[in-house]
Amino acid sequence: MRHGKKNNSLSRTSAHRKAMLSNMACSLIEHKRINTTVAKAKALRVYIEPLLTKSKTDSTHSRRIVFKYLQSKEATTELFREVAPKIADRPGGYLRIIRIGNRLGDNAEMCMVELVDFNDLMTKEPAEKKTRRSRRGGGSSDTAENTEEKSTDASTEKEEKPKAKKAAPKTAKKADDKKDAPKAEAKKEAPKKEEKKEDKKDDK
Repeated sequence: MRHGKKNNSLSRTSAHRKAMLSNMACSLIEHKRINTTVAKAKALRVYIEPLLTKSKTDSTHSRRIVFKYLQSKEATTELFREVAPKIADRPGGYLRIIRIGNRLGDNAEMCMVELVDFNDLMTKEPAEKKTRRSRRGGGSSDTAENTEEKSTDASTEKEEKPKAKKAAPKTAKKADDKKDAPKAEAKKEAPKKEEKKEDKKDDK
């Protein structure tokens, strides 16, 4: 019968149980995740969650109270520097217990205990899915239109540059032709006049 049994003794004396839970709490703060039995994990959750709540108020008094339970300066400083800012907005429920099967030797039920806010896979926000649009109706995204406009502008610029190069010699040739045109016409007219004179002589 469990009359007045408020905690699980874990088959240990009071001093042994307190030392064990203090050691487990320091390991959890340092590594953010530990493997243990389900019974110990449930006892650890009752032991460490009040300390995590106390760490939200960073004062000398709260540091001394936490140090009394943890008995480790390194774990206390890490709790107040790294863990406390991450759990500041969480109103309790700092631990997550995940069952991982039974132990081979004594078939004890094992689990993994972790701090909720330090699991990167769980805390990551889902990435927005990129929508694919078909070009059947001619509807395309703005980015596609921008890229097409850029490509067309680049192609037109490339086409215009060679045309300008080719156009320059044509204009020069035309100018030369204009200059040579009166000379050629004079040459053509000269033989015609001579032919007319010859025709007149023959008539005579």
